[in-house]
Amino acid sequence: MPTIIEGTLSPPSGCFALVAARFNSAIVENLVGGALDALKRHGVADDAIDVVRVPGSFEIPLVAQRLAASKKYAAVICLGAVIRGDTDHYDYVAGQVTSGVAQAALNTGVPVIFGVLTCDTLEQAMNRAGAKAGNKGFDAALTAIEMVNLLRQLPGK
Repeated sequence: MPTIIEGTLSPPSGCFALVAARFNSAIVENLVGGALDALKRHGVADDAIDVVRVPGSFEIPLVAQRLAASKKYAAVICLGAVIRGDTDHYDYVAGQVTSGVAQAALNTGVPVIFGVLTCDTLEQAMNRAGAKAGNKGFDAALTAIEMVNLLRQLPGK
């Protein structure tokens, strides 16, 4: 029988950082609320959570990488909302924030969780930030907890 290694949602030790974009704040604040709710429900104390605000989603990767590299945080949760408009701006921002968040995790070895909504409409974003489709901020925080617990079981650093 193979050994199965997977993360759990047990209360993890360590601090968590949330990097939250101010742009599209009506959506992002719901994501932040969901993430805070998930962390608290899973035993993370208020004083073990830092919320760092950035102007927009494009700025998330740099700050996420800096926080992850500090080794102060068990995980960094990135929250933002990029909503398609009439120009190509959406494509550039969505692509760069996606690859930047992934690169921050790979560069530091710290879970850097992608909780940035990339939606075609405001309605889609609202649905994913607490309306019909749940709260993706809550989901991102659960992913962070699970990844922290998983990485602590794996060999190496």
